[in-house]
Amino acid sequence: MGKNYVDIENDRGETLRYRKHVNGRGLIANGAKVHASALVEAGAYVEPGAQIAAGAHIGRGAWIEPDAVIGPDVEIAPHAHIGPGAAIGPRAKIGVRAFVGANARVAGGSLIGDDESIADGEAVATDRRGLHLAA
Repeated sequence: MGKNYVDIENDRGETLRYRKHVNGRGLIANGAKVHASALVEAGAYVEPGAQIAAGAHIGRGAWIEPDAVIGPDVEIAPHAHIGPGAAIGPRAKIGVRAFVGANARVAGGSLIGDDESIADGEAVATDRRGLHLAA
């Protein structure tokens, strides 16, 4: 039986310990909170202070930065990047290689398409087709 954690050194020379999530084997940093029913696929990283709610699906290779909040039943596609302090509302879908900037807000039920970028601090709401709604 192998160990259930991995130690990784960050850019500042600090060693962070990540445990493998029981549902998907993605790497969860100490200090992150991930609901047991969330699926975090192998190759995904959830950084310290991040929160992942029930039923969320974090795709392979996705990166959830510190203090990001992922709501219930959110789908984050492979290789998406959620910036520090960003918040993703319930049932939102984030596309493949999409980028959500630091402290950005994505409204519940929104669709952020593949390769789209949301700027730091931006608040976005879309309909189910991904068309942006007026603020």
